[in-house]
Amino acid sequence: MVRSRQSRLAFVFVLNAVLLAALAVVGAVAHSLAVLSAAGDYLTDALAIGLSLLSIRLAKRAPTAKRSYGYERTTILAALANASLVVAVMAAVVVASIERLVSGAPRVHGVAVVVISAIAAVGMLAGALVLRGDQDLNMRSVLLDTVADAATAACVTVTGIVILTTGGLFWLDPAVALAVAIVIGYRAVGLLREVADVLLESSPKGLDVHQVEAAMLEGGDVTEVHDLHIWSLSSEVLLLSAHVILAGHPTLEEAQAVTAAVKARLASRFGIEHATLDAECEVCATPNLHAVNGRPVPSGPSQPTSTTSAR
Repeated sequence: MVRSRQSRLAFVFVLNAVLLAALAVVGAVAHSLAVLSAAGDYLTDALAIGLSLLSIRLAKRAPTAKRSYGYERTTILAALANASLVVAVMAAVVVASIERLVSGAPRVHGVAVVVISAIAAVGMLAGALVLRGDQDLNMRSVLLDTVADAATAACVTVTGIVILTTGGLFWLDPAVALAVAIVIGYRAVGLLREVADVLLESSPKGLDVHQVEAAMLEGGDVTEVHDLHIWSLSSEVLLLSAHVILAGHPTLEEAQAVTAAVKARLASRFGIEHATLDAECEVCATPNLHAVNGRPVPSGPSQPTSTTSAR
């Protein structure tokens, strides 16, 4: 999957670089803000894809004493940077579009706009098809950029055709640029929220914490779960830590067998391959107030039977 991602990103990177050069030249010659804004978007896309390729390479590095989880989260940082770049560029396009709408749009050469925008739309559509179907946030951020580019190019193509056939209506150029920038910026802000959830170690999207707890309690060997934390290191690496109260007073070997069975259920049903479970016979005297299902517990000494870790 990693190699596949690298090859797909490399393909879209080359595509962006070629179209960036063409759009910059045509936009300047044709006096089209829509085309120039698309060129600026392609520049940020090229930078974003380069950052994504670097993050995937870094994520493959082995853990170290300083970074025990390795560099898995670099893909999330890349997604943060990519989405932030999109928001910044779209904000600049909004400001420039409003200025042209207020002060008057210059004459736009429709033929050049139609030709280059149609080529860009087809190229970016091909790039989106190459990138589709991946739930990784980093890949989704690049896909968002690519789909936005295809949509922008299609809108600019239609605008160029209207300007060409009417011989006027030059105000449509900044108006379309403004509309597209608002739509793309809104999508980018939504992606930023998802990235923020990962960085804040929120419960992973689409994962029901209560279902996870119910699965851990199955079989009767675990009577209670507390200090439960579920978060994600990246879009594909889920982590869990919890204290589990075991029924009776099992031996160390029995306790290890119970926690191993719980971990197997977590992995098979929820994709949580990395779980750290603290097995106890009684509830902790001082519960973790930051836990998902933290609750007041009676005071008293904790009698841990065993501690098992997937790390």
